[in-house]
Order: sequence, then structure tokens, then C-alpha cells
Amino acid sequence: MVEEDALDRWPAGPLETVGRPAERVDGLARARGEVTYTADLRLPGMLHAAVLRSPHARARLARIDVDAAAKAPGVRAVLGPGELDVLAREPGYHGQPVAAVAAETSGRARAALAALAPEWEELEPLLDPDEAVRRGSLIVEPKRYRRGDVDRGLAEADVVVEAEYRTQSLLHNALETHGSVCVWEGSRLTVYTGTQYIWGVRDEVAEALGLAPDDVRVVCRYVGGGFGAKNEAGSFTLVAAELARRTGRPVRCALTRREENLDSGNRNPTIQRLAVGARSDGTLTGLRGEYVCSLGWDGWLPSTAGPMQMLYACENVETVEYGVKVNTPPMNAFRAPGFVEGTFGLECLLDELAARLEVDPLELRRRNYSHSDPLDGRPFSSKNLAECYRRAEPHWARRDEVRARSDGAWQRGVGLASQVWYGGGGPPSYAWVRVGSDGNAVVVTAMQDIGTGTRTAMAQIAAEELGLPLERVRVELGDSARGPYAVVSGGSSTVPSMGPAVRAAAGDAARQIREIASQRFQVEERVLALQEGHVVSADGGSWPLEDVTGLLGDAQILGTGARGPNPTGMRVLTFGIQVADVAVDVETGEVRVERIAAIHDVGRVINPLGAASQVEGGVIQGLGHTLSEQRLLDPASGEVLTQTLDAYRVPTIADVPEIVVDLLDVPDEHLTNLGAKGLGEPPIVPTAAAVANAIRDATGADVRSLPLNREEVLRALRDRERAVAGQAG
Repeated sequence: MVEEDALDRWPAGPLETVGRPAERVDGLARARGEVTYTADLRLPGMLHAAVLRSPHARARLARIDVDAAAKAPGVRAVLGPGELDVLAREPGYHGQPVAAVAAETSGRARAALAALAPEWEELEPLLDPDEAVRRGSLIVEPKRYRRGDVDRGLAEADVVVEAEYRTQSLLHNALETHGSVCVWEGSRLTVYTGTQYIWGVRDEVAEALGLAPDDVRVVCRYVGGGFGAKNEAGSFTLVAAELARRTGRPVRCALTRREENLDSGNRNPTIQRLAVGARSDGTLTGLRGEYVCSLGWDGWLPSTAGPMQMLYACENVETVEYGVKVNTPPMNAFRAPGFVEGTFGLECLLDELAARLEVDPLELRRRNYSHSDPLDGRPFSSKNLAECYRRAEPHWARRDEVRARSDGAWQRGVGLASQVWYGGGGPPSYAWVRVGSDGNAVVVTAMQDIGTGTRTAMAQIAAEELGLPLERVRVELGDSARGPYAVVSGGSSTVPSMGPAVRAAAGDAARQIREIASQRFQVEERVLALQEGHVVSADGGSWPLEDVTGLLGDAQILGTGARGPNPTGMRVLTFGIQVADVAVDVETGEVRVERIAAIHDVGRVINPLGAASQVEGGVIQGLGHTLSEQRLLDPASGEVLTQTLDAYRVPTIADVPEIVVDLLDVPDEHLTNLGAKGLGEPPIVPTAAAVANAIRDATGADVRSLPLNREEVLRALRDRERAVAGQAG
């Protein structure tokens, strides 16, 4: 365990810098194209790599001509199947790497792939996840959870609802595709890459190549989006590193857009068979869920059952999750993996239950509010979901007004969904703060800003602690050789993990400044504070900071800080609710989302401007998941069909509705010296369920399969018509 420096808690609400809107410190440089992403990097003598990928979902390589490729114009090295662990001779999915070449230009590298002249023995793929369960084709053992007696709970219920929900496979499609540039300097390797985890890439590459971790330097200045898919080194990095070692020259290996949609990870599809029972007053008596998660050829099993286990107070819960292995590309983390899918099923199920009980959906959630962790009874470090519900009331109360605007084929409705997710972060994370004679501060830590505004948030935290204007603080990050360890930017962990370390380092530097000022001006240190670029005494004295730090000459003040442990015996989670207004054309199945109100409890908000952008981005991405995005496979061959942005429909500005952001900004009094939680993932969790429930409110139709495209909506409307006709009969 790493102890955290003791600092007085900041009061709630906006401070001088923290809690106030701040433009991104690197925003203009990004917009002007002045910063260098990995995709922009060109080193002297750099070679370009191209990768031969399997055209089949399951095959055996019968023949390949490595020698012919090596003789192709401009080629400097070739890696055949098996020469790296990531190059397969018997690929198990469409797009799996088989061989690689390095050449003087990317065009020559790709032309040399044809010279490999591979011959394939195509094999029958396993694509059906239910069939995979029957065959026992699993990546991990089934994950089972049980509390209470679900059979008894459902038997005691006045109403039981059973339903099957399905979610699709989704592709990350970050603006900057995956890629690395590798260069050797003697026995040491430098990897330039756009990653969410500098230190994880360092360790992974070192292990794969048999190097000491400190012999691998990872540099990541800027990242053009990640969303969970850039947590690892990836085959492209290992290919570039080995080709660079063999040629003695820098090698760039980057995925094209088509390759990005084949082999960069995906949100795995799910089949969810759920049941809920409740008494007539809405009290839940039992929850049961079977989750079949189609993980592809490799991956890990995200907690799709997490929302069912964690969100509501229910004594009887039973879940089983199957992580099946099929001949499709491997899954990867994707912004709240598992919880987005599981929340869609659970929250739609609850709305169907509310309709059967004739109970208001918001009231149903209130009646099953959990005041402690349902998993083990631990208290929450903080939970303000009840306040989120209260703030949602005005948005929910608009539903009569919204419905009244229905006109002809266009029917309107309002839906809501709750959210639970992690976001507490944790140790270890470290930071240094350097203050020179000019009184300016530099934050140094080997973390990464994946586009979420982390540089700005860290600068605000240091500025607040040092009493400096924001423009007098600079943040240096992105290099494992030039800063201390930092955590992965995933799991909504960056700010709650790194922020306390930065504040502790700034606090250490501030203490040293006060000590020097105390000696210089012959006042007690306890009466001194740093405010607005000055050292201020409680008795009225005030000196510009430079008058103190100027005494140093070429010497520097170096503050160090570490992130300590989370509160013992407590559960740290984020919570929220979203309310969606939709319009549905019942003749064509078209859905238009007109408004989303997003109310979230994520502890202290460091930068309200950046936080609002995070919520808006999460909601927009969630709408893409809900309405249009879907990776499509050929059902017979397993070939990925959606390889371009023409075929894979991400949202455009024309698809963006009004988004109302409401962040509670209540510091978690038990969590670190900041009380801040993560915000990267909570906004995407409830969006699909809120929209689906709004469609149900507008039309009465149960939509149970994502994406909610015209085909799915029309199917649900037809089912609704048949059900109504049957009841009338």
C-alpha cells in the first residue's frame, strides 16, 4: 500500500481554479494541427510494415513463399508465420495476422504481401454463440453468482416478467487508427504509440521480446481516441519492434481503416435471458439472468451481469455468464464494457415490469433503492443517486407534454434508465511538481491524455494547490523514461487516480515554498498561504511568489506525491440517470432522439467544461450504439462485412439531439484528498435503455434488440399489434 500525503480537504463547490470551466490547455494546438500524433511521426530512415491477414474466419495455411516476398522491390525484412507469437499459421478469425514485411514505402510493403502467395485450407467456422455454449467452447469458465433463493423469490412475486434481450457487436473506430513506430538504440527499444496505458505497453513489450522493462521506453504525447481498445501493445507494436530489430532501422506499423475494423477489438455481442419478479407494490422479489457473451477468438469476460447484481436492493439474485469462444475477431474493452449491455437488458426489463404493475418507472426505481452495496453489504463511500432521481423529476414530468406533441405517424414518448459503474481509481500513481526561480510550476508524470482533457485537469489541480493562475502551470506527460509511474486511462480511473498524486506533489512543493518564505520574512510558517501567485501572511503581509522562489537561483523545488489507498471497507461507485425524449414514425420505424437529460454523480468535478464535454461525447457515442452502429458478419463464412465508415454508421452532427448535462459536483468525503471520481464511462451506460424505454412509452412496443433500427422497431410494432389483437379476441 502507498500512503498518501495528508492534506486538508478542499471545501465543496467551485474554488479559485478547480471546479471552474477551463479551456483545454492544448486545445488550440490540437485544432491548429501543431501537435504530433503517432500517426504523424516520421523518423529518418523509417521503414513501413504491412501485415498479411487471414481472409477466412477459420483456416490452415498450406503454403506461403517468404523468400519471394523478401526479394520484392524495397523489402528489407519479412516475418513468417510463427516467428512471433502474434503471427498464426492456423488463424481463427477473419483478419488475424499471419505474416509481415518491412519495406522502404508503405506501397511497396503492401505490394510485397502478394508475393507471399499464401494458399489456404478453409475450415468450417463456429459462429453461433448458443452452439458454442452447447459444445463447451468457452474462453473462461462460466461466471456464476447467487444470493438468496431466486426460485422462492419468483414464486412469491405477484408479477413475473421474462424476456430475451440482444446487443450487437460494436467497433471503436477511433479517429487515429492503431499504430506504433519502433526504433532500437543499441539494446534499448523506444516505442512511439498512441496508447491508454504507457506502462502496460512497456511491460508487455519487454516480456514478449525478452527485455528488462527499463530497456523499453514508451512515448505517447497525444492519442486520437481509444475508448478502451488501446490498453495493450497490440500485434502491430510487436511486429514493428521485431522488424526494427532485424533491419536496424525505425519501423512504422499502423492499421488501415479496414484493418481497424477487423483486428482492433470490439464490444462483444450478448444474448440476455432475464426474469424479474415483484410484489404488487413494486418491491423486487427476484432477479435472474443468463448472459451469453460472444467474445470471439480471444479476450476476457466483462461483467454483463454487474448491473443486475449491483444496482437495486433485491435479496434474491442469480446470474450466470458464459464467455464463448467463436471464430470472430477478439473482443476488447469498450467504454464501460459489460455494463452498457447489461444495463440495456435490466432497465428495459424494469420498465416492462412497471407497465405490468401499473407503477411509475421512476417510482419503481426509488422503491428498490439500495443504501449499501447489494453484493456484500458494505457502505458506499458516497451515493447520491436519490438526488439524481430528484433532479430528473422535471425532465420526467415533461412526458405528458411530449406525448401531446404526437402527430399522425409520429408518436412521441419519454423514457429513463439508471446507471451504476466504477470510477474510484486507486494506487499506485505518482507525480512530481517542479517550481523554478520564476515561480512557474511544471507537473511531471508518465501518464497519457487520451483526449479527455487530463492535461487540463492536472494543471487545474496543481494551480489550485499552489495558488497560481492556470497559465503558470505546465503538464509534462507521455514518456515512461521521463516521469514516474501512472495508471491506465481506462475504467474511469485517470482523474481519481492521478489527481490525488498531483495534488500531493503540489502540496509538497507548496510546503517547501512556505518554509523558505518563513525563513526569508521571519514569520511563522503556519500563518502563510499561497494565493493568486503570492505568498500571503495571515497578519496582512503579501509577497509575489517570485520574490521567494527567486532566492533559489538555479536551484529548484521538487514536490513529490503518491496516490494512496481507497477507503477501507467501503464501496466506491458512480451513479446516475438519463431521461430521453424520442419521436417514432410508426409507419417506417424511424426513430429520432430529440433530447437527453443526463444527471450523474461522480464526486467533485474538476473542470465543468471538460466534464460536460465528456458527458456529451458519451451520450453521442451511446446513441450510435443504440440506433445505427453494428458490425455485420457473413453468417456462413464469418467474414466481417462492415470494414469502412460507409458501411459502419457512426453518428454525425445531424444525429445529435439536445443534451442537458447536470453533474451533482458533491465531493466524496471518504475518497482521497480530492473526492473526485471518474467520468469517462458513466454517461454511455444508460443511454440505450433510456431510448428503448422512450420508444416503448411512445408506441407501447417492447424493443429488445440493439441497434434499434427501422427493422427492429417495425418488428416490435407488429408484435405489439398482434398482442393487442389477441387480447381483444
